[in-house]
Amino acid sequence: MTLHTAELKQGLAQLALDLTEPQLELLERYLALLVKWNQTYNLTAIRQEERMVSYHLLDSLSLVPHLAGGTRMLDVGSGGGMPGIPTAIARPDLQVVLLDSNHKKTTFLRQVALELGLPNVQVITDRVEAYQPEQKFDRITSRAFSDLGEFVKLTRHLMADGGQYVAMKGVYPYEEIALLPQGVAVSEVLPVTVPGLDAERHLVRMVLQ
Repeated sequence: MTLHTAELKQGLAQLALDLTEPQLELLERYLALLVKWNQTYNLTAIRQEERMVSYHLLDSLSLVPHLAGGTRMLDVGSGGGMPGIPTAIARPDLQVVLLDSNHKKTTFLRQVALELGLPNVQVITDRVEAYQPEQKFDRITSRAFSDLGEFVKLTRHLMADGGQYVAMKGVYPYEEIALLPQGVAVSEVLPVTVPGLDAERHLVRMVLQ
């Protein structure tokens, strides 16, 4: 067991997530690929592998308990695969589409999906406003993609009837919520505690009216 495994297991227990040993191994392998590719592809500003466990893996996994009922999720501006890859590992029953317009980043994401054998992951290189999938999404998420108003504006055409936005934010986004366009309702804003992360995190659940 590595130090990462111990930290990961402890964090998962705090998030009340019960993952199997093979799932833990996949998360570790993803972390190793992120560290390796980050040296040349600049996928994340965080360079220290030990910080990536809380900042990337556990932060991404804090989304998972709030996806109940979803079957098809879009991760907008996925970058290095957060939160989409850890979510796909934790929820193999969930179809996850990783969308990013940066070719280098989607090259990395395709390599991850291939090496880790994640059949529920699809990677798309496109601008979000231009993306026209055959099937829409019942969950749309992003982690630091844009402010909430812009996020909704650019993705409205991708939301299935009855679907939900589950946006990952830092501090409570009072101003962004106040500036949301008409036809969007915030159903809840949940404070989220990420193990090992000394920073505010909130999850904003929104629906189209």
